[in-house]
Amino acid sequence: MTVMNSKLLQTITLLGAGVTAGLMAGLFAAFAYAVMPGLGRTDDQTFISAMQKINVAILNGWFMICFLGGLVLTVATLLLHLRSARSVLPWIIAALVLYVAMLVITAAVNVPLNDELARAGDVIANPDVVRAQFESRWVTWNIVRAVVSTAAFAALAYALVVHGQATATDTSASAAAAGHTAPAAWMYPTDQVGNGGSPSLPAVTDGR
Repeated sequence: MTVMNSKLLQTITLLGAGVTAGLMAGLFAAFAYAVMPGLGRTDDQTFISAMQKINVAILNGWFMICFLGGLVLTVATLLLHLRSARSVLPWIIAALVLYVAMLVITAAVNVPLNDELARAGDVIANPDVVRAQFESRWVTWNIVRAVVSTAAFAALAYALVVHGQATATDTSASAAAAGHTAPAAWMYPTDQVGNGGSPSLPAVTDGR
């Protein structure tokens, strides 16, 4: 793989990781500042029914591409940067740790709560109790994962900036090195080039 192709692949994976992390951060943030406050104003049965339907609808291909794609692309861009552009690595590592933290929160807290809500069924004798066991904890940890995934997105965005600066520096250095190559022999007239390959002084004749 050429240097140019390697840089291009680094850029593509880093950009993809940033986009997917940003989409997940936006999703969780939208639930935090719009969806859950809106559902919070509904009655218990409406709240439970709406959340049950949302939890089913969200399990689609687009969600899974973003949810798991962020992890895969962040790991890929980390591996691609291991042997070059070391200044980018701390930001990619930070983003990976934050993204994994979001996955752990989702798997350990939000998903089990969703499963419990699904098991409650459609007709619930005590919807107020079911809601109380679900809502406050789910909302709190959703805010936490929204903040964590936003931080992961920010780290990847800054990593992309650092990567761009490093790429520009490498390109400038390569161009400068190419511009300081030794002059070619064709730059001198044939009759003025001596055996050493450099211009020779004209012979001095005795004018007496």
